Order: sequence, then C-alpha cells, then structure tokens
Amino acid sequence: MYPLLSKESNVFIVEDLKKDIEYFINSFQHDKVFLLSDETAYELCYPKIKDAIGLSADRTVIIPSGDHNKGIESLSKVWHLLSHGGADRKSLLITLGGGMPCDLGGFAASTFKRGIQFINIPTTLLAQVDASIGGKTGINFEGFKNEVGVFNQATAVLIETSFLDTLDGENIISGFAEMLKHAFIYSADKWEQLKNYDIKNPDYKLLKELVADSIRIKDHFVQNDPLENHIRKALNFGHTFGHAFESLAMHENRPVLHGYAVAFGMICELYLSHIRLGFPMPLVMEIANHLEAIFGHFEFDKAHFEELYQLMTHDKKNESNQINFTLLESIGKIQINCQATKDEVFDALHFYTNIS
Repeated sequence: MYPLLSKESNVFIVEDLKKDIEYFINSFQHDKVFLLSDETAYELCYPKIKDAIGLSADRTVIIPSGDHNKGIESLSKVWHLLSHGGADRKSLLITLGGGMPCDLGGFAASTFKRGIQFINIPTTLLAQVDASIGGKTGINFEGFKNEVGVFNQATAVLIETSFLDTLDGENIISGFAEMLKHAFIYSADKWEQLKNYDIKNPDYKLLKELVADSIRIKDHFVQNDPLENHIRKALNFGHTFGHAFESLAMHENRPVLHGYAVAFGMICELYLSHIRLGFPMPLVMEIANHLEAIFGHFEFDKAHFEELYQLMTHDKKNESNQINFTLLESIGKIQINCQATKDEVFDALHFYTNIS
C-alpha cells in the first residue's frame, strides 16, 4: 500500500487489499470492527476480503442497492447494528460499495456516539474518483439528494481498481462523468486526454492511471478548501442541474445513475457558462455532442421546467435565496457562486431539450 496523494490525504491505492485492511483493523479491537455493504457489492466484491482477520458476519449489515435506499431507514439499520453490536467511540466502521454506502456509512459513523472512525473501500468508478473522497457524507431526505449530512474525513480510503472488473458498462460510464468533470474544471489537456479515451471499451491498465490522475485533481480542490467555502465549489460543476435531473427521475420512478445526471447537468451549465461568461459556443456544442454520444439523452419537456427549477432551489450551495452555479469561462478557468435568472435557467433547459 502506498499514499496516492499528499501526506495530508487519506487515500491509498492498494496492491493487496486483504493485507491492507488487516493493517488498519489491527489498530482496533476486532470485536469493535463493523462492515456496511450493499447487496451488489457484497455479492461481487466481499469475497475478495471475507477472510480478512477482524471481519465478521455478525458485525455486518447489508442494505439494498440503489441510491433511492440512501435514506433514514437504511441509516437506522446501520445505527442498529452498531448499537446492538456493542460499538463504542473506539469502534471502526468499514464501508464496501459504491457512492451510496460510502455516503451513508460515513454519515452513520460520524453521528453514532458523536463520531466513530470509518474506512471507505469504494468498489465503483464513481465512488473511487469522487464519492469516497473528500469527507462529504449524507443521506437523501424527502426526495432531495444528500439533503442531510456532515463533513468528516474517512480514516482511510482504500482504492482497489480490480473491483472495476465487476461493473457493468453503465456503471463504468457513470463514473467517467465525474472524471470528465474533473478535466473541465482543471485543464484543457486533461479534457483532450479523456476525450480520446474509449470508456465504452475500456483499457483497464490505462484506466487505473486515469483514476489516479482524477483523484489527484479532486484532492487538489479538497485540500485547498476542505469545508467547501470557496474553491472546492468548483467540484459542483454540473451538479446543480444534475441533482435536479436525478431528483426528477426518482420522483417519476425512472432513476438515472448519478454520473449520467451530472453529464446532463454539465451540458446545461456549459450553456449557462456561454450566456453568463462567454464560454465559446462552438466548444459548448462539441462537448455536448461528445457527452450525448456517451451518456445519451435525458427526456423531459417544457412542462418539467418549473419543477426542475424548484428542485434547484433546494441545492445546498444556494445562498440568500439565490441558486448558485459553478460555471466556466474556459476549460480550467472556473467561476464559483454564479447566479442566473429564472429565464436563463429555462433557456438552458430549452437548449438541452433541443440538442439531440
């Protein structure tokens, strides 16, 4: 195991996951170590670590897969495991799975007895480059994405890229959206590199290198602004529209993967970047067409505009009753805390509905 990032970071790329888990577990009493996973990750990924000394079926909770299960009911199950399993403030919770178990488990650990330590073992591409890193934890509440949560860094994040072999194409593509986002907010060179990578037919050896690069980019923003007061807000590019699309899809019982929603949102926010900051329209179209070719199109019409706008008003980045956007003057040149009129938001939605 070796540190992937700066010495302040808790993210590691591992070569022997079982051995490295045991290294951390050995700092705790074995009967105080607990595991949270979802059904998919438990079936496909748990076999790789099941013999690690300190893990026990009696101290494991498995929740249904899917972001719609990241709510109070699942949170209660984790708290129940910890409480009835004899957890105390010197216990450890390990999360194994995608972004949903990482968010949920981190929040459960952060709030149980006012906080216990937790380790994330992300098993999806999206979780490895985004959700497991940076200390954001939380649950969905009353139909709103990540409505309740806290900032709390994991004790460690262990990246095992061989888990990516267990993913279907849709989940690989979903994670790639966050990698593209990192490129857009960081540099044109990174965009060119990812633009030429065929994520639908992935070269896993190269993908491992791209994952490391993407984590470094995220860490750059997190280390400079851990609590998202300033520059870390750049990481929200595509998410104001994206979370609204994700919530609408949940409300209409046609859920979309998070990365897909972010990709749809980036197209809208690139259009806002054009009308607010002069981002070149030919580049907006080039990127929009590229994203459509990878992620497809999210179907909605003018009748949804008001609902989508109202969903955006619940975004956590908002201040003084204004919707806040992260926009781009150019690739790698970010403007945070940008506002747009309701008409401009509707214009961006109209643009999106007409690009395919």
